[in-house]
Amino acid sequence: MADDLTGKGQGGRLPSRYSDQFQTFRTEMDRLFDSFLTGMPSLANLRQAFPAAQGLTPAWDVKETEKELVVTADLPGIDEKDIHLTIQDGVLSMSGEKKSERKDERENYHLMERSYGSFQRSIRLPETVDEDKVEASFDKGVLTVTLPKRPEMVKAQKKIEIKSS
Repeated sequence: MADDLTGKGQGGRLPSRYSDQFQTFRTEMDRLFDSFLTGMPSLANLRQAFPAAQGLTPAWDVKETEKELVVTADLPGIDEKDIHLTIQDGVLSMSGEKKSERKDERENYHLMERSYGSFQRSIRLPETVDEDKVEASFDKGVLTVTLPKRPEMVKAQKKIEIKSS
């Protein structure tokens, strides 16, 4: 009788109906996950599927001159106070938050939308950069970071002529 209370049949093995039910459950769960994931965008197309996420990761433009590196980033809709810029161990890091709120009230109509997102980008700097003289400015949604090269590194460069044979 003890075998009946534990759910085990003769010989201490589970009756076949129990293993079939678990297999049926597992098959159904696999089917549900497959149907959920069907039609979901691949990771490569995630930016196209979710354009809001695209606006949260700003692209950097990096320009190098003889005396400096200049990094610019377009950050529309982001306040200067919500941008954090640091240099540590030769890595320039930028992070920030974008918050927006839209409210529309009319007779028999009330709409309020909020969105929030954060981003972080980092770039390793060359050894030529003088980290103590870095400057940043923010004007009309464009962040510009000027990274001067150390004077001794500018002079150390030597142009190598390429000769044709």
